[in-house]
Amino acid sequence: MKPLKTIGWSLLGALVLIQFIKPEKNIAEGPQPNAITNKYEMPVEVKTILDKACMDCHSNNTKYPWYSNIQPVAWWLADHVKDGKRHLNLDEYTSRSLRYQYHKMEETIEMVKEEEMPLPSYTWTHTDAKLTPEERAILTRWAQSIMESMKAQYPMDSLVKRKEAQPTEKKEQEEKGK
Repeated sequence: MKPLKTIGWSLLGALVLIQFIKPEKNIAEGPQPNAITNKYEMPVEVKTILDKACMDCHSNNTKYPWYSNIQPVAWWLADHVKDGKRHLNLDEYTSRSLRYQYHKMEETIEMVKEEEMPLPSYTWTHTDAKLTPEERAILTRWAQSIMESMKAQYPMDSLVKRKEAQPTEKKEQEEKGK
């Protein structure tokens, strides 16, 4: 019985100690000069949807729930936000290449339509983040409008990545060059 008691106290001590090791919070100061809203129109209804379902993980400003102060949950949340921002950060959107911007709108449409976003792990605790079919349609139309705007402003070859030539095509091109 004594070893179990020792293990229990050790685990409790470790749990208390890790409370002092906190990850950095994702909270930006001031305006975001590279935010998507600085270049593209964002209707109020789109902003409302993004604020409730996307911006905690896809911006430089996360609104943290009370449990984000408890370890190891805070570490998990910090990693989750970091990963979300790595995939798409709407506050850094215009600092990226045109190809990136265009592709991210394609991905946004796909992930929203396929109901891959927002993640189920987010909607467990943020039940208001579950998107209705109408909200999904609003987001996809908005992303499509950004793509259309980009197509009107820039040549398509600056928006999409050129496909690599297939091995047989490369060989043919090399032979023509000889």
